[in-house]
Amino acid sequence: MSTVPPPPAFKPFNLALIQLGQIGADKAANLKHARDMIRKAASGEGAGGAQGKPDLIVLPECFNSPYGHVHFPVNAEPIGFRKGEKYSVEGSQSESVKMLSEAAKTEGVWLLGGSIPEKDPSDGNIYNTSTVYSPQGELVATHRKVHLFDIDIPGKIKFKESDTLTGGSTTNFFDTEFARVGLGICYDVRFPELAMISARQGCHVLIYPGAFNTTTGPLNWELLQRARAVDNQVFFSMCSPARDLTAGYHAWGHSSAFDPMGLKLVEAEDGETILHTRIDLQRRPAGIPVTTQRRFDVYPDVSKGL
Repeated sequence: MSTVPPPPAFKPFNLALIQLGQIGADKAANLKHARDMIRKAASGEGAGGAQGKPDLIVLPECFNSPYGHVHFPVNAEPIGFRKGEKYSVEGSQSESVKMLSEAAKTEGVWLLGGSIPEKDPSDGNIYNTSTVYSPQGELVATHRKVHLFDIDIPGKIKFKESDTLTGGSTTNFFDTEFARVGLGICYDVRFPELAMISARQGCHVLIYPGAFNTTTGPLNWELLQRARAVDNQVFFSMCSPARDLTAGYHAWGHSSAFDPMGLKLVEAEDGETILHTRIDLQRRPAGIPVTTQRRFDVYPDVSKGL
């Protein structure tokens, strides 16, 4: 059982979500376009950018590759990150990691690099993995998608990530000078235990890059984010790719963020865009103290024993 250190003091900060489009078969072009959009987000371009430079920028799930189980093995990159060990970006074999590290350092921002297909050289498994970078360009955290998107809605959509992906086996967060941020990816949002654990570990904000589709998106995209926010009294945000009807997978879009009362801070439509919003402590509901009213004498604390 590991001991979780106290979180940093929460301070208001600016968040930018990049709802990235133009994701195709050319990985180099995808990385170049993502880098250009990071530059634009850091300079304040996009809806709400007048409030100031973002402190944290987020890319969507699978930003460097088309989303699909046939594409994951083709575009998978070795990362080799180990928690608690200093990571050498210069020695990395991942071109995506190198680009994201350079972007974070050059723009002087925290950067949650959406997710990319990762191949672990030690076992050959492929994961859907988020990477996080400090303003100094250091890779400080990763999260491998825990719950794989295996669904079959007759007449609507059938998708099976487990055909090529392996699920991760850890919960993850990272600390900044303004907040502790919990991590998840897309389908992870349907499993409230993951968000509960992040909240019990002191996370103020949960951010899940995601790519819901045009079937599941209108049903549950907003509902699930609001539920996770309200249940745990945290800020919650998901960042989607833009919708591309010429692609094999049609993302829902609608990147968004919600406050701890489940009230919407910002939401995109379905096209490529950059959203900016302010994450402010004043929006936390001190008058409804559910975080101190939990009855762990009646039911278990899911964060214990990790």
